[in-house]
Amino acid sequence: MSWSTGLGLLALAIWLYLLMGRGGFWLARERDDRDRPANPARWPSVTAVVPARNEADVIAQSIASLLRQDYPGAFRVVLVDDGSDDGTATRALAAAAGNGTRRLEVVRGSAVPAGWTGKIWAQHQGIQRATSPDDRPDYLLLTDADIGHAPDNLRALVAHAESQGLVLISLMAELSCRGWAERFLIPAFVFFFQMLYPFAWVADRKRALAAAAGGCMLVRRETLERIGGIASIKSEIIDDCALARRLKTQGPIRLDMTRRAVSLRPYAGLSDIGRMVSRSAYAQLDYSPVRLMGTVVGMAITYLVPAMLALFYSGSAQTAGLGAWLLMVVAFQPTLRFYRVSPLWGVALPAIAGAYTVFTVQSAMAVWRGQGGMWKGRIQARVSAP
Repeated sequence: MSWSTGLGLLALAIWLYLLMGRGGFWLARERDDRDRPANPARWPSVTAVVPARNEADVIAQSIASLLRQDYPGAFRVVLVDDGSDDGTATRALAAAAGNGTRRLEVVRGSAVPAGWTGKIWAQHQGIQRATSPDDRPDYLLLTDADIGHAPDNLRALVAHAESQGLVLISLMAELSCRGWAERFLIPAFVFFFQMLYPFAWVADRKRALAAAAGGCMLVRRETLERIGGIASIKSEIIDDCALARRLKTQGPIRLDMTRRAVSLRPYAGLSDIGRMVSRSAYAQLDYSPVRLMGTVVGMAITYLVPAMLALFYSGSAQTAGLGAWLLMVVAFQPTLRFYRVSPLWGVALPAIAGAYTVFTVQSAMAVWRGQGGMWKGRIQARVSAP
């Protein structure tokens, strides 16, 4: 057997495993609209905590969508203005003027202490304000300032949490997918996330795997306090998954795809998406050069080798490459359908994976330069160069 045929068979075996042995991640079946739980006998109280740093372009839409929730129980919103200099707080208050000003409280955030990431520190301040001794909500809705919510989103979240006894339910917000760069990269971002964290396994109490999407997370307050509060993950770059891991030790969690929560900010081009990925890619590898090398090699074998063999080789090597390429195209289809883009983007998955590999290497290089984890002008990951 030639080395090329061996590589082709390895890639084919990888894709057979991914399709049949990885929790059915590629089917994108875990959706918040697939089941309709009964309304709880009593609607628990909820407070939304929104950290915001220079979000003037989207904050009005986000806050208005929260204040328009048709939630039957007690609900209010705490916005933490995290050192904004673009009028974020003013625009939020203006948006609230016609949508329930009394339910919105704006907190001016203080400087980030050593050992904290900026977003988590802002959330911590918001949670402190939201859980005063005379007002302790049953749930906290931790959501980003660039997320818009359908009017029934909170009602659905709480109904799911109450009916299933969840300590956390999180939604993978629908990302913007209109421009060519977004169509090229965004569905794959969700596809790769599902591959890394199969949503069915996240919900399985028998598995330790846990994940969440930080844009929309409904958390049971008592459980959050039991694990030491948000301070227990104060230095985490991938804070949503870190919080999910801790909460899953206390009870069931759930992560779904959704159309009820959407990202309000489009990506202008490849570089914008690249910065989004690079912010946390190396942190996902625990800042390990060995894992980085393994990831690059693994991505090459899984995605690039099949295309190279299919296009430039013949015989059994080409057949194996074509088989692996076909399987990846098939696997990508449900995510492409969710994002309403052409199924032909599946053929481009090797090139898309190549771009994500470059972003991951760039993430490591940024950390080595002392500029890792950049978020809103703050450097949050500092690791010595290898």
